[in-house]
Amino acid sequence: MTAPTTTDPLLGVVSTGVRSIELGHPYFTGMPCSPNHPGFRMTLIRRHGDMVRPDGGSAANEIIVTGGHVGTHVDALSHVSDCGKLNGDVDAFEAQAGGRFKDKGAEQIPFMMTRGLLLDVAKLHGVDTLPAGYAITAEDLEGAAEAAGVVPQKGDVVLVRSGWARHFGDQDVYLGQTDGVPGPNVEAAQWLASFGIVATGSDTTAYEHIPAGSGHSVLPVHRILLVVNGIHIIEHLNMEDASEQGLTEFTFVMAPLRIVGGTGSPVRPVAVLSA
Repeated sequence: MTAPTTTDPLLGVVSTGVRSIELGHPYFTGMPCSPNHPGFRMTLIRRHGDMVRPDGGSAANEIIVTGGHVGTHVDALSHVSDCGKLNGDVDAFEAQAGGRFKDKGAEQIPFMMTRGLLLDVAKLHGVDTLPAGYAITAEDLEGAAEAAGVVPQKGDVVLVRSGWARHFGDQDVYLGQTDGVPGPNVEAAQWLASFGIVATGSDTTAYEHIPAGSGHSVLPVHRILLVVNGIHIIEHLNMEDASEQGLTEFTFVMAPLRIVGGTGSPVRPVAVLSA
């Protein structure tokens, strides 16, 4: 029997072979989590043998409890407001009435399959990780883009690596409540927004420059990206494998859960490349 010829060019590309690089962390009970959010918990509520069917089979299943901004996740445009307004001048207080957002909720975050760029700021500076509390500047991002030989374009997803994912196993260091966390400053956010990108992400708990001792008291970068420009933010990324493999430009794929009225969603972002 002769196999039918596909008419979809994308299927033709896939059939020739692709490879993928994970860009996020797995989810597990006890993983680092901002104190602003309820942590991730998973446990089995039915185990094999609790109930055995007549044919000898049994099943196991779990219960999962988590905040929407725990582990690798993406922010919906409802996540942050500025002076009572969401992106598009939507009234935040009216939109959230009833216990879920009527506008700008997580179900409106688009499925993303687009060009992705990795701006490796840690590699630019010749270090495994940027210092705690380091402010990633527009100049840093320009330098990382030049080193990678790329220029952001409209519709791109731009990922910014600080190397901070290396600290994911040490919650105190990773969350930076005392010493701070590296992250983009306001000028860096404005530089990214100027290209019309659809999303940007980093390998820290908050896509912000968090100086030593400041905690998460203000979120200026979130306001610039989410509220002013409608750019989604991805947090808790892990770009260590991607950096080691010299990744710069790739097909970015990410499917948020369609949580109606939510402010964020867990995600599994992946870089897809030809084999």
